Amino acid sequence: MSKKQWKPGMTVPESATYTAYDSMGHNGGSLYLEKGSRFPATQHSGSYYTLGE
Repeated sequence: MSKKQWKPGMTVPESATYTAYDSMGHNGGSLYLEKGSRFPATQHSGSYYTLGE
């Protein structure tokens, strides 16, 4: 089962800790985001966020 992924700039669906990954699947760290804010930009194209980990 694949996890839901969000791209930088998308709206955060719920207040929680999210983990950033680059296009190769390498963990770029975690951060807490508030519902309604936007996922921050990353330094690598193709990056995405998942809930927790």
